[in-house]
Amino acid sequence: MKFEYVVGIDEAGKGPLAGPVAVGALAVTADFDWRRLPTVNDSKQLKESVREDIYKEVIIMKKAGELDFRVSMVSASVIDQIGISRSVARALARALTGLSLDPAQVAVKLDGSLKAPAIYTNQETIIKGDAKEKVIGLASIMAKVRRDRYMKNLAKQPELASYQLAVLKGYGTKIHRAAIKENGLSSIHRASFCRALLG
Repeated sequence: MKFEYVVGIDEAGKGPLAGPVAVGALAVTADFDWRRLPTVNDSKQLKESVREDIYKEVIIMKKAGELDFRVSMVSASVIDQIGISRSVARALARALTGLSLDPAQVAVKLDGSLKAPAIYTNQETIIKGDAKEKVIGLASIMAKVRRDRYMKNLAKQPELASYQLAVLKGYGTKIHRAAIKENGLSSIHRASFCRALLG
């Protein structure tokens, strides 16, 4: 069966100790020419400057109506309330619904262990899909750039300075863990992820 659109979906920020989790959903026509975005790959394999360049190009293409995307984020406080898996599922459903596509006309490709809502009957989950399918890779780039920009913006708040969010993006590095032990948790930390550090 041939579909009118292909949607790629991936998350960014599932593992950090602070900040939201983000899910990107990106839609292209089935005949989209990927030669226009030759550097697309798994976002983790690309330098930040390359991800930013791709992001800016996608924004231009979106404004021209050549593709569409949504990035949905769920906060640390909600992650603490309902857990990371349900938070990812919530962000995924919100991002996918935001594309306003007919589920019957869409082939959905998801990274890792992600699943789309059951109404999207034409879906495929692909292990390491962000490196195998460009539409998933591009979704991962959009999610990561949007989340990284959000974390950099948070880093401007004086009370968050010690956590070096602009550089570490909330991940559990040695520096970040030491800052938590010294200063405790902030309002944007995932307390449920940090219990072992505070024991």
